[in-house]
This record gives sequence, structure tokens and C-alpha cells, in this order.
Amino acid sequence: MLELNLFFHSVWLSIAIAVTDIPPPQSIAVIGAGIGGSAAAHFLRQQFGGDVRIDVYESEEVGGRLATASIDGQDYEVGATAIHPLNLYMKGFAQMLGLKELQLPNEVQAVYDGEEFVFEDSDWFIVNAIKLVWRYGFDYLRVKMWVERYLHRFMRIYQFQSGGYCFTTVERLLHAVGGDGLAQMTRHSIDEALQNVGVGQRFLNEMITPVLRLSSGQSVNINAFVGMISLLRADSDLWTVGGGNKLVCSGLLYAAKVNLIKGTVTSIHSKRRPQRNGEFVHLYEVNYTEGSVAGHNTYDLVILATALHPGKSPIRFHDPAQPISVHSSRYQEKVVTLVAGCLNASYFGQKHSEPFRPTAIATTAHAGSLILAASVAVPVTAEPDRQPPSCARVWRLLSPEPLAAAEVSRLFASPQAVREARWLAHPRYSPSDEASPFILHRHLYHLNAVEWAASTMEMMAISAKNTALLAHHRWYWQLEKVDQDTVAHGQKVEL
Repeated sequence: MLELNLFFHSVWLSIAIAVTDIPPPQSIAVIGAGIGGSAAAHFLRQQFGGDVRIDVYESEEVGGRLATASIDGQDYEVGATAIHPLNLYMKGFAQMLGLKELQLPNEVQAVYDGEEFVFEDSDWFIVNAIKLVWRYGFDYLRVKMWVERYLHRFMRIYQFQSGGYCFTTVERLLHAVGGDGLAQMTRHSIDEALQNVGVGQRFLNEMITPVLRLSSGQSVNINAFVGMISLLRADSDLWTVGGGNKLVCSGLLYAAKVNLIKGTVTSIHSKRRPQRNGEFVHLYEVNYTEGSVAGHNTYDLVILATALHPGKSPIRFHDPAQPISVHSSRYQEKVVTLVAGCLNASYFGQKHSEPFRPTAIATTAHAGSLILAASVAVPVTAEPDRQPPSCARVWRLLSPEPLAAAEVSRLFASPQAVREARWLAHPRYSPSDEASPFILHRHLYHLNAVEWAASTMEMMAISAKNTALLAHHRWYWQLEKVDQDTVAHGQKVEL
């Protein structure tokens, strides 16, 4: 028995010595310079140190789905807008980069059903509470308790990641931080989940659906996890980055000292190259075009931080020995229309003689309008207490397709300026979705796999940290912190 123990000890010792002899990667490619790719570059630099070369490929503007547009002499967010106070990574990025947190003003919210406002905020909290209880009973409290219960579980992800733990699939990540209850949220709809805790149909139709239409462009048929994340959009104390959320992306890339390559990646090929000692080294050849010029580079690791779905992604994958399978799905298109002018109150069934108070209007599924939501836009350099001198404001209209000029004219009697932005926001969610794994190949990773659970700035940052840890641990064969359901006792949350 002693000899056997000594044998196994010598085997593990030899493996440990071999692992410590693994040289660091020489080069890493990150494809995509949105918030996911930029955060990945930041975390990869933390994990692998300053000597590795990190190239970031971006065919369009840095920031990806974080973008601004100018109208009436001001810049406004036309992509992802609000950041929740519990988004620890986004908050940490802003502080690290010296960016200003711009507190978004509290909105006067209203819900339109196609004929009238079925609910409209009061200036008094107690009045709102009475109106909610009178119309919906205690459904508001039931939803609030449901969201807080599962959000509390999900917040454990920061504890896991600060301890260096990572996961190979979204399902394993959710199971580790929240058990079966959290992991199964992607398998059933938010409609089913909230009805199971006693939420009534009227509240689902008039309160939950409008929020989901605003955040995801869909209704209560989306999975319960993305529904929970979407409902956080209704919280107070939301903020945005002064100057535009896209500044986080450019700031992270600069701080990580990356090489930014303005090109479109067309294909990724797995290569095996012989070494002098007779062994083979595995590399990835990234082929890209920059204008009319084609080029390629080779890398030890590749991180895909871009959407992969039919008709959008031009990237082809090739490995003669092991096929690379990539899960793809349709993405939800959103159209943001910025309009400077006075909103036509009669469009929403209001009389012109009445003061028009709402600054954020959500619509029910039966509203019969192309408009998913309309809200007063806040400039990215806004002064919090500044108000326009008249009814003329810049409104942000959200719709699933472009608005015709006639529709804009119905909403605004005399629009002074109109600016449209179209973008593919996130996957079209369904409880039947099969999530893609984070690992596509030996050292080829898909950061955007997390989007099939939910797609927000913070979720992309969480996925970026997970992917960087996964790449590091698998490169050095430090697998004791991969797919573990428990975190070391006493581990603190640190960014």
C-alpha cells in the first residue's frame, strides 16, 4: 500500500511539474470590440499578464451595440442605455477609467393599451401604492419578492468569479450560483413562473408585458431568467456613463494595451504546426479583410465576442480533424427613432386641455401600435435638473421596425428633427432555446453564448470574466476551479 501511494504521489508530482512548465500564450485574438470583447481584453490582460499580444478585431465602431446618435445638437444613447446600481463590473469599469456616472432622472411612467392609459404614475409614492393595490391586489409585491429572491442567488456569481471559478456552459454557471431553481429559469417562461407565485393575468398584461416589450421587444413567452433581468429596468437609481456608455469600451481597450485591427474576420482555421522536438503546436489562423486588402494572423487562443446567427455572421470555421459546431439563432432587431418635438397627447387618448405628464410610456401587447415604448431621451452630457423650456423635447421611440413618416407625424404635430438607428439587440428568446457552450474548440471560446440566458452590458461583462478565467485555467491545466459548485469558504467579492 505504501508503494502504491508513493507511485500515485510521484505521478501527480510529475503532472504538476509539467503543468508549471507550460509557457504562456504568445498571442490572443478577440473578435468584436463591443462591451463583451472590450471587457474580455481587460480580463485577459489581468489573467495572462503584460507580455502576451492581444489583437482585437472590429469591423465597425468600437462599442458595438453601445452607440450614440446626434440630434438637435446633442448626443443620445441609441443602443443599451441604463445601468443598474447592482451591476458591479460596469460600476467598477467606470470608476477605474475615471468616467462619470450620470444618474438618470426618475420617470413619470404610464401604460397605454391602445385606447387610454390603464396606469399612470403619481408624484406621490403612497398614491402609487394605493393605485397598484386597488387595481392589481398585491401582485406588485409578489413580483418584487420573486425578482429579489432569484437576483440574490445570481449575485453570488461575483463571489465565484473573484475566487477564480469559471464554467464551461451557461447552465452550469447558473446552477452553481443558484441551484436547480435558477438553472431551470431558462427552461420555462416568465408567464409560467409568475403565475406559479400567484400573479394575476391583469398584472401580467398591463405591467409585466410592457416592461418586457421595452427591454426585449417580446412578451411573457420569453424565458424566466431573461424576464427577471428585464424587470430590473423598472427599478430606480439607474445610471448611464457621462459622454456615452461606449466610452467604457474604448477605455478598456486602451487600458489593456491591445492592438485594434479595423477589419472583418472571414474565417478561423485550426492549424497543427510541427516543432523541433517532433511535437505539434495547435494554433488558429484568423483570416480577415480590411477594405479590399486581405490578411491573416495566427494565435494561441481566440475569443469570439460577436453575434453568430444566420445572415449576420460571415465567419467560417474549419478544422480537418474536429468539426467546429456553432449554435446560431435569429436576433431581435430594434429600431430607435429620436424625434425632437412636442408629443401629440391625443395619440394616447389624452385631451389637449389636460397637462401631459408622462415621460416614459410603455405599451401592452394589445395596443395596436408599432411603438413598443416612448420616453424622454436624456443627453449623454445632460445636467440632471435641466428641463426644456416648453413641451419640445427629444423623445426616444422604440419599435420592431422602422416607423413611416406618417406614423411619426401622428405622434408629433411638427417634428423638428428625426434620427433613426437600427440594431440587432439580442436573440429572440424562447424557453426551448439551446444555449451554446463557451468552448467551441480546443482554445476557441464563444463569449456571446451567455446571450441565450440574457443580454445586458453586465451579463456580457460577467461572460467576459468567465471566458478569460476559462481560457487561463484550461491553458495552464488548472482545472480545479472549472465547473465547481462550491466556492472556497470566506471568499470576498472583489473586482
